[in-house]
This record gives sequence, structure tokens and C-alpha cells, in this order.
Amino acid sequence: RRSAPAPSGPRQHTRLAMALRLAARGAALGARAGRPFLGSRTATAAPMRPCLAPLGGLRSLAGWPTADGANDFHGTTILSVRRGGKVVVIGDGQISQGNTVVKGNAIKVRRIGGSADGDSSSAVIAGFAGATADALTLLDRLEKKLEQYPGQLTRSCVELAKLWRTDKYLRRLEAIMVVVDKDVSLTLTGNGDVIQSPDGVIAVGSGGLYALSAARALNGLESENLDAEEIARRAMAVASDLCVFTNANYTVEVIEAGKAASK
Repeated sequence: RRSAPAPSGPRQHTRLAMALRLAARGAALGARAGRPFLGSRTATAAPMRPCLAPLGGLRSLAGWPTADGANDFHGTTILSVRRGGKVVVIGDGQISQGNTVVKGNAIKVRRIGGSADGDSSSAVIAGFAGATADALTLLDRLEKKLEQYPGQLTRSCVELAKLWRTDKYLRRLEAIMVVVDKDVSLTLTGNGDVIQSPDGVIAVGSGGLYALSAARALNGLESENLDAEEIARRAMAVASDLCVFTNANYTVEVIEAGKAASK
């Protein structure tokens, strides 16, 4: 039995033209989205745009490159140096949005522990990079953890990092914290990291790499004339000279044997 020939005419040509248009439109949309259109054999996939990190804000806070534009807030350099029984946390005061300096005397280093008589046995210093509201929220949570686990900074930071990572509200906070006491120096991130410095030198922020390099170089010198505070100030001076998002308006907090001081 012979099959009937396929109908031809204006109606069939119209359907074919519509099908070709839909195929071409799907191929264009698929190429724009980074994947080929399944109905087209000639469609080619456009290269996917690389993603630098799931948390671009944290990368910028740590001094790493991001794909974001000039709306990001920069201008934080926090440095901690431990040497000779003294630990210092120093931070600059500049906050920038794009190429504009928003504020030049911000306080990004705070002492959240210690007794009123100056005893440093329970003193804790925290420096933060990130949005002020986010950082203050995390500092408040850290204080509560220190009240829950007195004298156990590492455990308090681990519990805070777990809460920061798992809580559906806290996980939206973008900040990086440098937390120190008389025994340990720690870095906390929103990725759940609690990193202890092997040499007592920590730096985060837009000028963190400059400050870290200078502080490690000065800390390696066998000169007794350089204490932790002098090393921190010299390293921050290098960072403020090289990083346009860092100024020389410093906030310094110090913990040493028997007392805690702020400058």
C-alpha cells in the first residue's frame, strides 16, 4: 500500500518556517545562557563565565580578587602580631566605596574581654573586616560564646563558626574576624574556618598581603629593639603606602603579661 505524499503548499511552508524560527531563537538563547539548544545541531555553547568564589564578598574582604564592580566596600586592613609575650592587633580607619573615601576614622579593632582592673588573663581582642552591622552582630555572638565557655577562646570560636555556617540568618553575614588572646591568634570566616596562625602573624583586608609580608619579614629579624607593637606599626605603614584603600589612622589594642592596653 502506497503512503500518501506529504502535503505541500503554503500551510506546510508556514509551519516549516515557524519551526526554523523557534530553533534559531532557542539556539541563540541557549548560547547566551552558556549551554547549547537541544533542538539545534549547529548551536555552539558559549564559554561559561568563571565564578571566582561562592562568597565574593568574603574574597574581597580577605584581599582576594572578585568579579564585582565599584559598589564593593573596601578599605580594611587588620594586622595582628605576637612577639615577646605581647600580642598586638592594629587596624586602619578608612572605608571606601569604589573610588570614594566614605570614612577615615572608623574603629575596626575592639577589646571584648578582660576585667576592669586591667588583668589580661581573660582579655580578648577582635578586629573585623566587613559590614559594620554584620561584624558587630558576630562580636555580640562571640561575647556570648565566651561567657558560655570562659577562658576557652578556641572552643568559643569553633562554636561561633559552626553557628555562623549553619544558621540561616547568620550565614548571610559577610565578614572576616581576627580574634586573639594571650595564648592564641585565630582567623574566623563565614566558610566555617577557624585558622590558627603558626607564627603569630595574621592580616586580612585589602592591604592584608602587604602588611602580612612586612610583618613576617620584620618578625624574622633577631633584633631585640623591635617589639610586637613596633613591628605592627611599621608593617601597617607599608600597607598604607601601597594600598589606596588603607590610611594611616590606626587603632591599636595590646595584650601583654599582666595588663591590657589600648591606644
